[in-house]
Amino acid sequence: MKTFRHGTHPAHNKFTENVPLKEFKAPHKLYVSLSQHIGAPASPVVAVGDYVKAGTLLGKAASFVSANVHSPVSGTVTAIVSIPTALGSEAPHIEIENDFKDEKEFLPKLDNPSKEKVVERIKEAGIVGMGGATFPAHVKYSPNKPVDILLINAAECEPYITCDHRLMLEHPEEILRGVGFLMTALGVDRAVIGVEENKRDAAQALSEKCPQGISVEILKTKYPQGAEKQLIYALTKRKVPSGGLPMDAGVVVSNVHTAFAVARAMDGEPLYRRAMTVSGDGVEYAGNYWMPVGVTFQYIYDECRGSVAEEVTKKVINGGPMMGVAQPSLKPATVKGTSSLLFLSEKAINTAKATQCINCARCVAGCPMNLLPYRIEQLALAKDFADMGKLHVSSCIECGVCTFVCPAKRPLMQAIRLAKKTAKDRGIS
Repeated sequence: MKTFRHGTHPAHNKFTENVPLKEFKAPHKLYVSLSQHIGAPASPVVAVGDYVKAGTLLGKAASFVSANVHSPVSGTVTAIVSIPTALGSEAPHIEIENDFKDEKEFLPKLDNPSKEKVVERIKEAGIVGMGGATFPAHVKYSPNKPVDILLINAAECEPYITCDHRLMLEHPEEILRGVGFLMTALGVDRAVIGVEENKRDAAQALSEKCPQGISVEILKTKYPQGAEKQLIYALTKRKVPSGGLPMDAGVVVSNVHTAFAVARAMDGEPLYRRAMTVSGDGVEYAGNYWMPVGVTFQYIYDECRGSVAEEVTKKVINGGPMMGVAQPSLKPATVKGTSSLLFLSEKAINTAKATQCINCARCVAGCPMNLLPYRIEQLALAKDFADMGKLHVSSCIECGVCTFVCPAKRPLMQAIRLAKKTAKDRGIS
């Protein structure tokens, strides 16, 4: 099986892998962020009092690296407010009062679109990277270097998360159709879908329907198998140069959910909802849901908690346990990149206190980028950033392997994040 060097094997905890996707009941009010992508926030094109439908444009991309934002429901715009995001900052949100009529306003369907039409529709539909990075997809599919292969990331290597797995089982034809459109956008004749071994049923569902030019490869179940550079190496044996992008290796990588969203966009549906996993022992109704953007975490918790006592939940994580962000409140709302929300009890989280580093080098052995995490942490804590360039701190992909494998429970990834930010601010490469 194909894989990369190093990495680790956290418990899968894929409790919802056999739970089919179902519609999540939209709330009375939704809060749609104008900044749910990498790049400039979208500029609002609606005003308080306007009536909107599901798919109505709420915010227009403000620059090349930006993305359109659409309404997830029909109803009335009641406010433009600033509320916290899952990443800790505040951003303007369009508040919509849902009328529960589910009226829709879609784009015209495209049949046999050209390369330019595919890219334009991706932009119109507001499609971003659905694996969590939320990079505006129309930018990725306008490469300025030659690309000869498209890779589809279907690894879903984070524990707990199962929404992509369900998507592959339930919608293989649409995913493959989306892959075809992405191949058209790039002008390539080959695409490879990488699926981890623990999802062989999904790999089979896709393989049985693959047209010529698209193949499915089984990847070893290992974390972080779905990290971009690791996936590229596993599937092609190509290496992305330090500081470079996948296109520097002749490759473009997209998440499997992005391909699905592209297929829907060609049918006219903008990106205003996504498949999302709600899991953890802090909720009774864990599952995989079609989740509109703009649903507050509090509402999701209230709908899914069931008979679990409120005091049971000790930690809420946006994303997976390895790379996700713990939430100080439930005020944030879902965005296009919200793949999962975890509600965890005290027994499900690691509460051990950090102790002195014992120089075991497990962090070095596990690091998929061949870095020295313990040394970076030492320099960061000493506020000695002069040699960070020599340690290639900017190459860290923040996968969390170092922190996970550390027997002393050192907060290595947090220290590395601090080091990366400081090095960037000081111009240290």
